[in-house]
Amino acid sequence: MADTNNPSVRSRFNKMAATTTSDGPEPSTPRSTTAARNPPQLPTSLETLALILYPTVLAFGTLFSVLSPQTRAAPYDSTGQSHVQNLAPSYFARKDNLLNVLFVKRGWAWITVAFFAFVATHPVPAASTARRARAALRWAAVTGWWFLVTQWCFGPALIDRGFRLTGGQCAVAESNVVQGDKDVGARDFVTAVACKAAGGRWSGGHDISGHVFLLVLGSWFLLQEVGWVAVRVGALAGRHDERTVIMGDGAVKGAGVEAEKMEGREENTTEHRTLGLGGRFALIVIGLCLWMLLMTAIYFHTWFEKFTGLMTAFVGIYPVYILPRWIPVLRDIVGLPGI
Repeated sequence: MADTNNPSVRSRFNKMAATTTSDGPEPSTPRSTTAARNPPQLPTSLETLALILYPTVLAFGTLFSVLSPQTRAAPYDSTGQSHVQNLAPSYFARKDNLLNVLFVKRGWAWITVAFFAFVATHPVPAASTARRARAALRWAAVTGWWFLVTQWCFGPALIDRGFRLTGGQCAVAESNVVQGDKDVGARDFVTAVACKAAGGRWSGGHDISGHVFLLVLGSWFLLQEVGWVAVRVGALAGRHDERTVIMGDGAVKGAGVEAEKMEGREENTTEHRTLGLGGRFALIVIGLCLWMLLMTAIYFHTWFEKFTGLMTAFVGIYPVYILPRWIPVLRDIVGLPGI
C-alpha cells in the first residue's frame, strides 16, 4: 500500500484526483444543458402541448359525431353546412345559436378587442412604446393572414379561390340572374357572399372550414401574447421561458437576452405577476374559441374540411411566432411576445 504521508505520493494522488474530476461527469453538464435547449426553429414543449390540443379537439368532435346515435341520425345539409333547424341534435348544431351569431360571426373583432385590452392594461406589454408597437405589428401580421384567407386576396378570398379551384361553383335556381345592366351566369359568382346574395349556394368544391381556421388562429394568437407574458412574470406556476433565439453572430441563446435590449423592463411586483382584467378577458375569449371549435368539430363540416381549416391556420402561425426566433432581422421588427 502506498504511503500517503509521503509528500511525493500525496502529490501524485492529488493529480490523479484532479484528472478524474475533470475527465469525469462534470464536463457533461454543460453539454447536456446545451442539448436540452429547445431548437429555435421548433415550438417549445409548452407550445407543442397547445398545438396538440387543436387536432385532439377536432378528432374528439369528429369521433363523437360518428358514435353519437342522435348526431348521426340527424339530417345534415352538406351543401349548406347545417343541420335541419327543427331536427338539430343540439342547440349548438343550429347556425342561429347565440354564440355562433354573436361570437364566431364577429370572431376577429372579439379577438382584437381582447388583445388590445390586454396590451393596454398589463404592465409588461404596456411598459414601453417599442413593446406596444411590436405587439401591434404581430396583430397586423396575423390579421393580414385572416383577411387574405376569409375576406379578400387581390380578388376573392383564399377560401373562395380554393373552392373554385376544386370544381365548386354557385348553384342558383335559375341559370342567370340580373346584376346591374347585364345577365350574370351562375359560374360568374366567385365568392360565397355574392353567391348567397343572389340566392344561390356554393356547391361541388372543397370548402375549407372558416370556423376552424378563425377559432384556431385567433385562440393561438391570444395564447401566445398572453401566455408568454404569464410565463415570464411567474403567473404560470412551474413554467419557465423555453424559447431560444439565434443571435446575429449565430450563437443560440435563451430568449431572455432579448429583454436586455428593451426599455421598460418589467419589475417583479404583484401587479406584474397577475394577468389583470385584460388578461382574464382574453382567457374568456380563448375558452369560447375552444368551446366553439369543439361544437364545429361535432356538428359541422367534413373531417377533411376541418383538417384543411386547421392547417391553413397553422400556416399563419409559424412566420409570426417561430420564424423570428431564428431570423434576427425579422425579430428586430416584430419582437417576441412577453419581451
